[in-house]
Amino acid sequence: MASRLRRRGAGKDEQPASAGQKHLSRPSAQDIYNQVAKNARQELKRSSVSLGISGFAGGTFMGLTALGTAIALSMLGHSPGAVMISRMFYPVGFIVVILGRSQLFTENTLYPVALILSEKKEFWNTLRLWGVVLPANVLGAFAFASLVSLTPALNPRFIEALTQLGLDAMANPAQTVFWSGVMGGWIIALTAWLVSGSHSITGSVMIIWTLTFLVGLGNFAHCIATSGEVFIAILTHHAPWMAYPHWFFPAVAGNICGGVGMVTLLEYGQVIYGGDGDGDDSDDAMRVTPE
Repeated sequence: MASRLRRRGAGKDEQPASAGQKHLSRPSAQDIYNQVAKNARQELKRSSVSLGISGFAGGTFMGLTALGTAIALSMLGHSPGAVMISRMFYPVGFIVVILGRSQLFTENTLYPVALILSEKKEFWNTLRLWGVVLPANVLGAFAFASLVSLTPALNPRFIEALTQLGLDAMANPAQTVFWSGVMGGWIIALTAWLVSGSHSITGSVMIIWTLTFLVGLGNFAHCIATSGEVFIAILTHHAPWMAYPHWFFPAVAGNICGGVGMVTLLEYGQVIYGGDGDGDDSDDAMRVTPE
């Protein structure tokens, strides 16, 4: 999602890219919205098979979030300091999925919804995307959980820590899971919005790490990142199968409300109705040109 800046009207005598890096300016909300809309169009054009494969991969990659957190907890214990350190590994899965452009359901509460607010014709296509990506993410999370719980791939201590994470998630009542999911969905969609305005891979990594670390530290519900932990608790016979839908559906509802309501609508209103981006039209004005 990196972007480079070009001056309007620049011709063949344009300075080298290295010189342009000295004049980077912060993109406006309009610039970021344009990039978000472009990303949405690209995703909505993909076939269902392509979305499904990418979504399955995204679900397995999100297992890295649970794995990193659990390994740190098993080694450091459960003191407040150890818990904080373990959450520093929570962003790993998000970094891999977002930078690798795999499909992640909560990221897709931002891109296509921002587009259909201005182009209603994409509504059914957005439902198709959600209907493919969400089950694919869940299957990917289940594949990860099966690998680590049904094979000797991991140290039993790590599996025990993963199981406990899943049990802790399911211990909350549905109302708590929903509102926790609202917070989680809001932060993840905000992450996607800010990454769309980042100038570099390094900047994107810092944005993803900082905001998703907050999701892990606050134990906010994320319907895909936590699914692997919940499936592990079930596959190791520490929880019944019915415990998954009781946790999953409130988490999904909360993530959707957080992503759509607290980021997409607010940012759309800022750009479209707030007039953000109606800036200088002079020759020296800068604009973002996506790579």
